[in-house]
Amino acid sequence: MIQVGEMVPEIELEGTNGASVSLKAFSDQGKKLVLFFYPKDNTSG
Repeated sequence: MIQVGEMVPEIELEGTNGASVSLKAFSDQGKKLVLFFYPKDNTSG
């Protein structure tokens, strides 16, 4: 599990436009990124 302040592993995700986006692309541009996970999304709970 990633803890606050830790570096995330290099991963590539699909953006809303269908294009692939890597986390490294954000850091290479000096941008900050917030990862937010909503555990109840798409569940009956």
